[in-house]
Formats: sequence, C-alpha cells, structure tokens
Amino acid sequence: MAGNQGERARRRLGTEERRAQLLAVGARLFSEHPYDEVWIEQVAEIAGVSRGLLYHYFPTKRDFFAAVVERESERMLRMTAAEPGVPVREQLAASLDTFLGYVEAHAHGYRAFHRADAAGDQAVRTVYRRALAAQERQILQALAADPEFGPAGERPEVRLAVRGWLAFTTAVCLEWLRRDDLTREQVRDLCVRALLGVLTS
Repeated sequence: MAGNQGERARRRLGTEERRAQLLAVGARLFSEHPYDEVWIEQVAEIAGVSRGLLYHYFPTKRDFFAAVVERESERMLRMTAAEPGVPVREQLAASLDTFLGYVEAHAHGYRAFHRADAAGDQAVRTVYRRALAAQERQILQALAADPEFGPAGERPEVRLAVRGWLAFTTAVCLEWLRRDDLTREQVRDLCVRALLGVLTS
C-alpha cells in the first residue's frame, strides 16, 4: 500500500514539471562532477523516480546532458537579450547585473553549462558551441543596432573580440563562484570595462 501511495505521489507532477525537475537535478550533478562520473541512477534516485521514467524523458545520458545544456543556454539568452532602441552603453551594466544575479542563483546550472565543452561526447559539445554562437550573434546584433557601434560590429576583428569577451566573462564568473571574494558590482564593472575597452580602442 505504501508503495502504491509513493507511486501516486511521484505521478502528481505534470510532464513539463517533471522534466524541469529532472533537468534541475542534472544541472546540479553535472556541475559537481565530470560527465563520466554522473550516473542516470543517481539522477533518478535524487528525483524520486524510476530509471525507466527518466529514460522515458531522455533516451540516453547524452540526450539528458544535452537537454541540461540547452536549458541553461536558453535561460542565459533570455537574460542577456538586448532591449530594442536602448544604447548598448546604457543597458550593458544593467544586463550584466541581471545576468550575474542569475549566475549566483543558478550556480549549479551555470557550471553544468560550461562543463559541456569538456565532455567527450561530440554531440553534447556541439550543443554547447551552438549556444555560445547564439550568444555571440545576440551581442553583435545589439552592437549593429546601436549608432555608436554599428559599423564596428561588422568588422571581423570585432566579431573575434566579442567571442574572446564571452570566454573572458565565463572565466571570470566561474572563478567568482569558486572564490567569492568580489562583489557582484565589482565583477559587473570588470566585464563592462573589458567589452567597452575592446570596442572603443
């Protein structure tokens, strides 16, 4: 009887809620351990579901990790979306402040997202790199729409600089999460200066 009650309790979550729960557990585990050291059984046990149910949502471990990466990528893209008509200089600090708030609140997911490039599976790495390319395009589009930077956004060296800035910001954020000896405002200002320095040099 107790087993039946537990089974009913596990089924109370809707499909999307259950999927989100599993991805949240995956984000935590993948952020704490290398890809090869995370087992599907761990995810199922922590989530309180059967392994079969987990495989129903994600047929393979690769599919599961790729879904974790995509989920975190979508969150970050929404966080960093440009506001039409607002100059880049005006919205850069505010956007970064919002983004860093996300990094603090979802540290596990952020780490998991950036562990993807170290995963041995080529399909997972492809998902990660596609996500970074989307972030790069988003920044370049915002620059192109800004009268101050529009022409610069078309130059190959600026594209390369934006790509490098994304890598710089990632390294800064991961180190910040590890050490936590800078305030959010200090990290924000550091990243702002880095991008504007490249664009105005």
